[in-house]
Amino acid sequence: MATYVGIDIAKHTFDLALEPKQKTRRFHNDASGIRQCCTTLKRLQPDLIVMEPTGGYEATLRDQLQAAGLPVAVVNARQIREFAKACGQLAKTDKLDAQIIARFAAIMQPTPQEPVDAQTRVLKALVARRRQLVQMHTAEANHREHALDQCIEQSVREMLELLEKQIDSVEQHIQEHLESMPKLKKKTEQLRSAPAIGTTTAALLVTELPELGQLNRRQIAALVGLAPINRDSGTYRGKRMTGGGRRDLRARLFMPTLCAIRCNPVIRDFYQRLCDKGKAKMTAVVAAMRKLLTILNAMLKKNEAWNPKTT
Repeated sequence: MATYVGIDIAKHTFDLALEPKQKTRRFHNDASGIRQCCTTLKRLQPDLIVMEPTGGYEATLRDQLQAAGLPVAVVNARQIREFAKACGQLAKTDKLDAQIIARFAAIMQPTPQEPVDAQTRVLKALVARRRQLVQMHTAEANHREHALDQCIEQSVREMLELLEKQIDSVEQHIQEHLESMPKLKKKTEQLRSAPAIGTTTAALLVTELPELGQLNRRQIAALVGLAPINRDSGTYRGKRMTGGGRRDLRARLFMPTLCAIRCNPVIRDFYQRLCDKGKAKMTAVVAAMRKLLTILNAMLKKNEAWNPKTT
């Protein structure tokens, strides 16, 4: 009989539930507890383990389970919560959450994620750190407008200089890390050949979207949440909208898309054609983002650099 595991993770503990037996067990979310959990699950050899993202508290457990050769899927928490509502389970406790996650695993059977090696995890962390520093720099730059006192203005200026140095340092580390990873380096170089795609955006794509180059254009657009979603019922024809998918990645592709609209002739012409047809500018931007993503996907799939004649 197939065995499915649901894990609900908190900061200090995590609850494990089995389906169909519905047995539960609690572990401490530390090195000892994770080791005990891995030993237990290696003995059971479940068909699938499902957990929710919990702000990084799931990372060590996920990595250890994957290192043990166990299939792990990290599923959007909202998707599981909607599943619980559909099952009529409105109550919410750690034990109940683990049980509903296990039931979700048995019925929906999401695809397990591929393990991420240590080097890729470091690169991913560097890209995330750069984003944090850029956000702090933006916030501090906004303070300058209201720095009426000379002392405050100097403090803001010094902080901006410090953040700029930190951003430069992290970008240097990203570049050095890519140099030590031939496979990812080749992918980032191919992506960077496209106008408006810089080192940081290329590193973001190869770490946050490893499926790039492995799926078709519709699948990659749907994965990022850029595929139009039908909203029809009977004779009613609703407005097509995008959504779902990897929201954070989609948000971080917004600025590169604006750059592409300005300096990438293929994306610029595509965007302008949509505007000329009367499309709203934001609708045209989202469509341009989807166009850019599918082009990048095709580049990696064909193992070739940017070529405007083949897009």
